[in-house]
Amino acid sequence: MSAPSSKVDAFVSRAKAWRGEIQKLRSILLECGLDEDLKWGKPCFLFEGHNVAIIQPFKEHCALMFFKGALLRDTHGRLRSQGQNTQSAMRLEFTSEAQVTKAIVKSYANQAIAVEKAGLTVDFKAKRELELPEELTEALRRDRKLAKAFRALTPGRQRGYVLHVTGAKQSATRAARIERCAPRILAGLGLHDE
Repeated sequence: MSAPSSKVDAFVSRAKAWRGEIQKLRSILLECGLDEDLKWGKPCFLFEGHNVAIIQPFKEHCALMFFKGALLRDTHGRLRSQGQNTQSAMRLEFTSEAQVTKAIVKSYANQAIAVEKAGLTVDFKAKRELELPEELTEALRRDRKLAKAFRALTPGRQRGYVLHVTGAKQSATRAARIERCAPRILAGLGLHDE
């Protein structure tokens, strides 16, 4: 069993909701031999320095998200997607402490550890096949500086802009979003960079 982190102890003591679920999940994951740390303000569990899972307390449920969940076999039919644009992460969702079953959580955690031991990685199809919306293609064609700056962005930053632009239903709104984002792109910043 791995040693508990004082930072995670403090997180748990401050938790207003899902404290029982968090404590139970934490105990199971530590028992699996994972190390814990506080990352992104939440209890994160690691194997040999690699992120494996993170506890995510939400309003409707408490989740245990596996970073490479797409590589796990859903042997209990409990894995849920993080959202339509997520390619790797999958999570278990709990609405009561009774739903946190040691055998089930352990089986997924042990699979996630095996994925890390094997050095497996998720094939991010969207990174290879980024489909630009018509309005962005046109804006990049018209403005060489913008096109060069966009191509210099990391694939994740490019994808962030594409998702932001394509989230608009109307062409005029997509064009307006591109115009508003252009200074950030030219500065080499992602959509959410500070």
